[in-house]
Amino acid sequence: MHHDAIPPRAPLAPDLIAALEARFGLQLHLTDAMREQHGRSEAHFATALPDAVVYARSTEDVVDLVRWCTQHDVPIVPFGAGTSIEGNALPVRGGVSVDLSEMNAILAVHAEDFDCTVQAGCRREELNLHLRDQGLFFPIDPGANATIGGMAATRASGTNAVRYGTMREAVLSLTVVTPDARVIRTSRRARKSAAGYDLTRLFVGSEGTLGIITEVTLRLHPIPEQISSAVCGFATLQGAVDTVVQSIQLGVPLARVEILDAMQIRAVNRWSKLALPEVTTLFFEFHGSPAGVAEQIATVEALAADNGGGAFAWSNLPEERARLWKARHEAYYAAVNLRAGAVGWTTDVCVPISRLPDCITQTQADLAASSVPATILGHVGDGNFHVIFSVDPTAPHEMEEVAAINARLVERALAMDGTCTGEHGIGLGKQEWLVAELGDAVDVMRTLKRALDPRDLFNPGKIFAL
Repeated sequence: MHHDAIPPRAPLAPDLIAALEARFGLQLHLTDAMREQHGRSEAHFATALPDAVVYARSTEDVVDLVRWCTQHDVPIVPFGAGTSIEGNALPVRGGVSVDLSEMNAILAVHAEDFDCTVQAGCRREELNLHLRDQGLFFPIDPGANATIGGMAATRASGTNAVRYGTMREAVLSLTVVTPDARVIRTSRRARKSAAGYDLTRLFVGSEGTLGIITEVTLRLHPIPEQISSAVCGFATLQGAVDTVVQSIQLGVPLARVEILDAMQIRAVNRWSKLALPEVTTLFFEFHGSPAGVAEQIATVEALAADNGGGAFAWSNLPEERARLWKARHEAYYAAVNLRAGAVGWTTDVCVPISRLPDCITQTQADLAASSVPATILGHVGDGNFHVIFSVDPTAPHEMEEVAAINARLVERALAMDGTCTGEHGIGLGKQEWLVAELGDAVDVMRTLKRALDPRDLFNPGKIFAL
């Protein structure tokens, strides 16, 4: 990996610390505990400590911090909720971790325009709580209660993407602090624009390497009149995927459809105290009018029955739906905890949906031959799935084995004209695969990076090596 060769940095200069203390006071943290908190990730990557942590409370705070850091040639790494799983927010070259979680205000809701503007540290669950009384919701749901800024920076998606798209579709405009300490707004609130380069999409998914997102304007949706969830087990994986593909071909507007393999169901049953049959299982959610939802359910039930599906267990009771999706969202922790003391190594790929059965079946064969427990789950409606390994961190041979399986998985996806990451981002973990996937296009990315951040101070060491 590229980041293994990165030399350690010297600690911050005393005059910079003095300047930061004078400007930020109690917002500046130098303690080992706080640095450790911002130097670890949810995944298997080694800890990388920042030299300092600053909690920003305004765009002006970020501007001043950028100004001080760039004057002293000090890296600056944005941090939201810390839920990313490709090492995206690890300060691998030290410097200052700028924590945006206290910038959590909902600045404006334009209900009549179906949009809102929030600060980057606003979390998606809090936003939806605020919007509920106005009959609106923000549908992008990566599972974790992530910050909106972090979700934009990693181009997150999740369980609702098959119906509502990803952060690429959800973000209307961004306020960004650039490496030369300017504040730019990438777009106005209009639903569409042909005005110049699409800077909004440039910063969505840039992982803090081109600028620090401080405000986000989001597209909202009306809360559906009825929401029903269903669970269905299948005799075969092919039957489960065929059911989804056929549903989409028939125009069924599936809101969510998740696949969990038998091992993942076993983990979920243990972790979330459920009693689902331990077979390949689909979790569905249907949104619409009562008549529309009933029609969707009837269509999908018939398709499932033809494809070896068992009985549908379905509910429109909010508490039952919440329990079901809570179990799905905790699947990562359920899988990791198949073994005591294990750490999670998770990876994701995305392929054209017609290739999904082949990709998952071949991956399952790899996992069956592996000594490391692993599960498969995924957003089957858009061809995206995850493998979660439960790795013994004291066993180097397990890390090597998982790395080899991951390499085969990504090569398989790329051979199917898929991508090395559907939603996690590149961060530290997928850098060589980005080059394999996009070739010379990565050089165009490097050109953009050098133009905006010539000294490589914004989240250095991520996405690609300069």
